[in-house]
Amino acid sequence: MFSDISKVVLVSDMDGTLLNSQKQITDTDRKAIRRFMELGGRFTVATGRTIQSFEQYTSMLDLKMPVIMYNGAAIHDYNSNKTLYTHPLPKEAESIASEILDAVPEAGGEVLKTDGTYVFRNNDYQQLHTKLCNIVPYYAALHEIEEGGWLKVLFAMAPEEIPYIELFARQRGYDTVSFVKSSDIFYEMLPKGVSKGSALNEYRKLDGMEGYTFVAVGDFDNDIEMLREADLGVCPSNAEESVKAAADLVLEHSCDDGAVAELIEYIISRCTESANGVK
Repeated sequence: MFSDISKVVLVSDMDGTLLNSQKQITDTDRKAIRRFMELGGRFTVATGRTIQSFEQYTSMLDLKMPVIMYNGAAIHDYNSNKTLYTHPLPKEAESIASEILDAVPEAGGEVLKTDGTYVFRNNDYQQLHTKLCNIVPYYAALHEIEEGGWLKVLFAMAPEEIPYIELFARQRGYDTVSFVKSSDIFYEMLPKGVSKGSALNEYRKLDGMEGYTFVAVGDFDNDIEMLREADLGVCPSNAEESVKAAADLVLEHSCDDGAVAELIEYIISRCTESANGVK
């Protein structure tokens, strides 16, 4: 699996994995990523963020590889400025979102498309999301957002309200969309079968990606399918228990003290052992 570091792709989640609790990339992780790429390894990210909101990180990380975005509904290449893959929501996503808003009137939310973010209900938690993503969204009523190209719908609410929206969606049994909790205050509607894991499967099909070993690291429920799809699924010590149960490797470090750097050292060590004939 780790015979050649130049054939290893490390895919990292952002919040709670690559970003620490202060929403920053530690110097430890940044230096480790640079070293990994200098040795020939490939590094990229799988995130729920949009093309616009993630752009600030591309130069910071010196990314050369396409990025999994919208929690798996798209893959975008910033070097060519081309979106290589999308799997949009079905047409009925608007009516489903409307039903959910009627059932959980406290929820804020937004529709995410390749051309930007459209806020349809702007509560305090939605405003927090906009601030965290450092974007200027469009504001429109749900029915005013042009149909087609909806990659996901994010609902934002107080943590104690999440179980109600989860229960409602489960009881309704929507069969053309799926849902995932992406943080304590965010609940997302995605196309049926779409996840960071399904996007990683599509990533393997991109030109030139044949024969690579994929290592994925993440901390939350929306990362579980990616860890299962990867050749090696890893999580930091601060991961949810459900994620730890799905991971092949649980790191000793958290996102605050260099979890990604620890994983990179593990990969380098395994590749070095392989090169020296150690099994």
